[in-house]
Amino acid sequence: MGSTGTAATAGPAGAHERRSASDATGGALLGACAVWALITAAVHGGHPEGVLLAVLALAAGYAGGRICGALLPVAAPCAGALAGLGLALAAPRLALGPASPLGHTGATAALLILATGAACCAAWAARTPAARLVLRLLAAGIAGTAAALGSVVGFAGCALVLLCSLAVTRMRGRTLGIAGLATAALLMTGVSLAIADDALPDGLTAPLEGQLGRQRMLLWRDALGLAGQEPVLGVGPGRFAETSPMVATDVLSDGKPHSAPLQQISEQGLVGAALLAAVFCWLLFALWRSPRSTQVVLSAGAALTVLTAIAVVGNALSMTTVTTGVGLLAGIATARPLGDEPPEGGVRHRG
Repeated sequence: MGSTGTAATAGPAGAHERRSASDATGGALLGACAVWALITAAVHGGHPEGVLLAVLALAAGYAGGRICGALLPVAAPCAGALAGLGLALAAPRLALGPASPLGHTGATAALLILATGAACCAAWAARTPAARLVLRLLAAGIAGTAAALGSVVGFAGCALVLLCSLAVTRMRGRTLGIAGLATAALLMTGVSLAIADDALPDGLTAPLEGQLGRQRMLLWRDALGLAGQEPVLGVGPGRFAETSPMVATDVLSDGKPHSAPLQQISEQGLVGAALLAAVFCWLLFALWRSPRSTQVVLSAGAALTVLTAIAVVGNALSMTTVTTGVGLLAGIATARPLGDEPPEGGVRHRG
């Protein structure tokens, strides 16, 4: 009895220490992103405001998600899902800057994917089968909204998040799931870099170019070329439009390479790209350490990973609402609810 009581006391204390260390690591990484943006801007000039705003939005969203997720583990993600849906419907009017042939790529899809992930998290946190069914219908409705808006990528992403959430019903461990999500994100980023470097076989390059568009491929190659010229510091935050030959010859371009990793590596060098990857890894690590159920954790992780795929081929992370939503969803999924949460799998046993 005594040893059991000691273990029970030490367990939560140890978990609290690990979560504090994880939060400290995240804060340090976000701070490093902000400092590195200022350093590269000081060396080459540029506009670090966008990076600083994204860092602030992510941090604020994460902190808010932790608080709301602890107080309202079901209502908070449900409200977040509805807010994301509303913002997605208004996304064309919220997007800044002139439209380009590539469009405001991924903004609507990203918001809908985050909203679907939030609805799935709310469903797994709900206590009754009826509530879980309603919240899953909300997630399905969000996917249907993506289809109605003509966002094929958004519909596919929302459907994938919902299917992943349903597939983890009986999972107890989360290590393999988190590792799988990290591997998928790594593969997607690697493929985009291989396309930019023209390193894929012709049989693969031609179909991908047809799907992504010739203009996007040229922008990616410009970004990789700029990274080769300034591999450590990059050309400076926000200076892709000023230094890209492709942008200089295309008056309709919006001045972005339409790929978060390639924009980061071209504007802030290898260090900036490594910091971006480290932030994503930290989010997955925080989910792995989360006190929430495996189903909540992997539902949120699936949404963040699908969003990564959108960011690899578009400008989703350029929207403050998206980066705030990322932090909010991650914060909710890593919060410790003040009340009891349904057991793993969402099945409450009697007796």
